Amino acid sequence: MNYLWGFMILIGVVYAAFTGNLPAVTEAAIDSAKEAVTLCITMMGVMSFWVGMMRIAQRAGIIQSATKKLMPLLKFLFPRIPAEHPANLYIATNMIANIFGLGWAATPAGLKAMECLEELRKKQGEILSKNSALKGMASNEMCIFLIINISSLQLIPMNVIAYRSQYGSVNPTAVIGPGILATVVSTVAAVMFCKVMDRKRRV
Repeated sequence: MNYLWGFMILIGVVYAAFTGNLPAVTEAAIDSAKEAVTLCITMMGVMSFWVGMMRIAQRAGIIQSATKKLMPLLKFLFPRIPAEHPANLYIATNMIANIFGLGWAATPAGLKAMECLEELRKKQGEILSKNSALKGMASNEMCIFLIINISSLQLIPMNVIAYRSQYGSVNPTAVIGPGILATVVSTVAAVMFCKVMDRKRRV
C-alpha cells in the first residue's frame, strides 16, 4: 500500500511538472495539510469526549449492568464462551461503543476481547499446538466477533456526523436514518452468515 501511494504521488507530481501545474499541486498540498490538522483537532475533541464518557460509564458500573442485559444476545452469538468469562464484558463494551458510532472508543475493548478469546481458544484446545498448519488460526468466536464488529449496528454515527459538521453540512445528522437501516441489514446478514458457517464447521 505504501508503494502504491508513493507511486500515485510521484506520477501526479511528474504529470503536474510536465503540464505546468506544479504550483497548483504545491498549493493543494499545503491546503490539504492544513485541513488535515484542523480535522484531526476536531476529531480528537470528539474522541476524547466520548472515550471519557465510556470510561465514566465503566467506573459507574453502567457497562457491567449493560453486559448483564446483553447476556442473552451474547449467549446466542457466542454460545461457547462461559457466562462469567471476562471476554463477555469486553465484547459488550465494544458493541455498546459501536452502537453509538464510537469506533475509536470501541477499539481498546475490541483488542482486549480478542486477547481473551485467544486465551479461551488455547484453553479449550480448539487448535492443536502440534499441528503447525493450524497455528495462529482464529476460533469461531473470534471470527464471529470480528464480523459483528465490522458490520456493527449504529444508532448514532458520531464520527460521520463530526466529519459532516467539519465540512459545513447543512444537516449533519441527516445520515442517522440511512445509517441505522444500512447497519441493521449488515448486522442481520453478518449474524446469519456466522451461524450458518458455525453450523457447517461443527457438522
